[in-house]
Amino acid sequence: MGVLAEGGAVLRDRIGQAIFSRVAGPDGPDNRARIHGTPGPRWYGPDRPVRRVHGDASMFIGGLSALLLQSLHPLAMAAVAGHSGFRGDPWGRLQRTSTFLAATTYGTADSAQRAVDRVRAVHETVRGTTADGEEYRASDPRLLCWVHIAEVDMFLRAHQRYGASPLDDEGCDAYVADMARVATALGVPDPPVDRAGLAERLAAYRGELRSTPEARSTARFLLLNPPVPLLARLPYGVLAANAVSLLPGWASRALWLPRIPPAESVCVRPLGTAVTGVIRWALAPTRDTTP
Repeated sequence: MGVLAEGGAVLRDRIGQAIFSRVAGPDGPDNRARIHGTPGPRWYGPDRPVRRVHGDASMFIGGLSALLLQSLHPLAMAAVAGHSGFRGDPWGRLQRTSTFLAATTYGTADSAQRAVDRVRAVHETVRGTTADGEEYRASDPRLLCWVHIAEVDMFLRAHQRYGASPLDDEGCDAYVADMARVATALGVPDPPVDRAGLAERLAAYRGELRSTPEARSTARFLLLNPPVPLLARLPYGVLAANAVSLLPGWASRALWLPRIPPAESVCVRPLGTAVTGVIRWALAPTRDTTP
């Protein structure tokens, strides 16, 4: 039994380190030590819902869902396609995003503000014109708000479906309020602070959303041609299928993503819960592998 336990611990460490290195990048260990280890006041106390949501493995599904949903705004999609380099360096973009989330969620207030300042500086340089002749700016408050609410909605939906400890109603509202602090710092005016406001704001954007060739191409890239090792294709496919199942029906139809509701409840969701559980096990805080 001791040999089996030791072998299981080694396997767990290897899986956890492989996942962490992909998500956090080569500077991950140093960033983790700095973010979690630097003393000082934080934007969020240890009991805040944002810490529970962002520290859970359900974020792997929620993050994919957020990218898919965000792509339906043609101006946001144009900004990503023209400036982010996500196809050439998808892991780099993921690592920068995960570091930003970690810094604002768990880091000191000074560290969180510096992370926000860096993002705002980048946003000021991202501007251009779509193929249809529409001008866009990443710093546009309305565009920033869309990216924010799509992210918050998908992160929360994923946590409530796949998280180890789903939030109660009050906790869900508190999570939206927690995220509003980051949104305000990034330049979003009057972000929603509860689920009712979040739903209302999402509905207000429906008229601006549409399926574009760029959005559908991005969906194919994320779901069918991911830059992951061969051995990781199967678990990634499970996460991708669950990311699609998390989307509102109108959004998956707009992206031409097929869905079979009976199969989702019988097969897709249970597999998603299982794979998320394995990731959670591999990245358990007791093993010191949490980003």
